[in-house]
Amino acid sequence: MGEEGGTLSVRTKKISDILIQLLCIFLALLILFPIFYAFSVSLMEQKDVLSNPPNLLPPTITFENYVTAFTRTSLMRYMFNSFVIATVASISRVILATMAGFSFAFFEFRGKKVLFALTMATIMIPPDVLIVSNFSTISKLGLINTYVGMCSIFLVSAANIFLMRQSFLTFSKSLKEAAHMDGCGNVRFFFTVLLPVSKPILVTVFISSFVNVWNQYVWPMLVTNQNEMRTIQVGITMLKDRESAIFGPVMAGVVITLIPTVLVFVLFQRKIVSGMMSGAVKE
Repeated sequence: MGEEGGTLSVRTKKISDILIQLLCIFLALLILFPIFYAFSVSLMEQKDVLSNPPNLLPPTITFENYVTAFTRTSLMRYMFNSFVIATVASISRVILATMAGFSFAFFEFRGKKVLFALTMATIMIPPDVLIVSNFSTISKLGLINTYVGMCSIFLVSAANIFLMRQSFLTFSKSLKEAAHMDGCGNVRFFFTVLLPVSKPILVTVFISSFVNVWNQYVWPMLVTNQNEMRTIQVGITMLKDRESAIFGPVMAGVVITLIPTVLVFVLFQRKIVSGMMSGAVKE
C-alpha cells in the first residue's frame, strides 16, 4: 500500500506539473498574440489588412508602413522625448526610493510607522484623480511644453520605496552595527556596503520605472501642445488616418515603440528576476 500510495503521489505531481506548464504556455501565447499580430499587420499591404477572412501572416511582406511611420510624423523626435523623460524619472525614482527605503529599513525615529503607512496609502490613490490639480499646478508654474513639466509627476513612486525597503530588510541590522564598530558611518555604509550588494533591486526599480514612464500617454498629451515636445505614445495616435481605416503605419509605430522596452527586458532579465525575489525573504 505504501509503494502504491507513493507511486500515485508521484503521478499526481507529474500531472499537476504538466497542467501548470500548459497553463503557463497558454497565458504566454495569450499575452504574445497581440504583439505578434501587430508585427504581422505592420508588414502587410493595406488590402491584406482589411481582407476577409483576416490574415494572420502577411501574404506579401512590405516595409512601406515603417517608411510611412517615419515620414508622416517626427517619430525619432518623439522617441527622444520619451527617452529623456523616462530616463530622468527613472534615475530620480531610484535615488529617492533607495534613500527612503534605507531610512525605513535601518533607522528608528518617531512616527516611522505612520509615515510609512501614509506613503503606502498613496498607492491606492488613482493617478487620474490628481490629473486636474497637477495640470493646474504645472500650468501656473509655466511648465507646459517642458521636460520638467512632463517629468514632474513621475519623479517618485511609493511602490518603489516599498520594494527598496523590503529588499533592505533582508540584510541583518547587525551588519550595519558591525560596520559602525569599524568606523563606517551611515553615508559610507550606504554607498560602500549596501548599494554594491543591491544591484539587482536597483536595476529592477530602474527598468520597471523606465517602462512605466515610457508607456505614459495621458499626462504627456495634456502638458504638451507643441509637436516637437510630443512623446512616442502620443505620436503613434498621429499616424492614424482620420478619414480611412489604415492600420499598417499605426502598427509599425507600435512595433517601433516596443523595441526599446523589449531590448531592456531581454538584456536585464536575470537581474529583474533576482531583484524581484530579493525582497521576498524578511529577517
